[in-house]
Amino acid sequence: MGFFRSDLEDFKPVNITVPRKKIMLCLNEGALDPFPILQEEILRKMKQIHLNRYFNPVSAELRAKLADYAQVPADCLALGNGADEMLYYVFTAVREDSSTFAISLSPSYFDYKSYCQAVGLGIRFLHLDKNFDFQVEDFLKLGSSPDCKLAILCNPNNPTGNLFSSEKIREILTSFPGLVLLDETYYEFSGVTFKDYLDEFENLLIVRSFSKSFSAAGLRFGYLLSHPRNIAELEKVMTAFHLNIMTQAIVTVMIDNRRIFAEYVQQVITERNRMYHRLALLPDVKVFDSATNFLLFTLGDKSRAFFNFITDCDIAIRPVWQHPLLSDCLRVSVGSPDQNDLFLQRIEEFTS
Repeated sequence: MGFFRSDLEDFKPVNITVPRKKIMLCLNEGALDPFPILQEEILRKMKQIHLNRYFNPVSAELRAKLADYAQVPADCLALGNGADEMLYYVFTAVREDSSTFAISLSPSYFDYKSYCQAVGLGIRFLHLDKNFDFQVEDFLKLGSSPDCKLAILCNPNNPTGNLFSSEKIREILTSFPGLVLLDETYYEFSGVTFKDYLDEFENLLIVRSFSKSFSAAGLRFGYLLSHPRNIAELEKVMTAFHLNIMTQAIVTVMIDNRRIFAEYVQQVITERNRMYHRLALLPDVKVFDSATNFLLFTLGDKSRAFFNFITDCDIAIRPVWQHPLLSDCLRVSVGSPDQNDLFLQRIEEFTS
């Protein structure tokens, strides 16, 4: 008899396998490092906290500032160590027994499956069509069982980069009997959010992150927006003091300086559009529209050779060709202008 759940034998640990290169354009990280810019303010804020104490006034300060940034009441917020932890808590909270499952789209964020499996929650997928879209009736049919407790939609979607129709999402919110989780990790780049629907749809959960638009992937801060009753239920499965005081202090400083990050988001959008138009000019390249901080593209049967070539150039990008719909597709994050120029020079060199 084993010490752990028997189904864990069939799972693999979550392992991010990407090349470690000088220029990292593979994980949708931001190119702006917040600490050097805000170092003095961060250190000043750090002097106000006491690491030997569980409680600190910075917790209430952060909640108030984040509520102001997200434009929701403070009791509509749950905070955590990255959007991933918020997903983990949601999946834990909805799992009734081994027959309970969630539904999502495919291809989409791969860790929906990983974290569902980790908590013993099943997950079923509806495959997107060739236009990276789907039919609402098919999605609702997939989740028509009473054992289906959660519908997950990534909007904009990762790794395809596209937004789904707001009308379709609204129809799902109206018709699906369980919770609907919208992953808005990239919403600052798209400008599209369902935050204003929280009062209308009590079944709506929205997950966001500071890893992308605030360029703080290593900080591990994310949050969830929902009706206060949902927040109260989620907090029942969250550990006490799970968000460390130093992270909270840094995030308060970042929110105070959100103008810097709003300007950075605009720079990323400008660079994304510039990269898109440069790639679209290349005869061997097909690049897809994006509402995120990355671009999906393909060189057809030359994609694998290009991946090896660009890796040898000390530039890391992400192969996403594991899904049949994305056969031969690659994903490149938008970096700094200099990094983007170097990537564009190399792909132009390869295709020439």
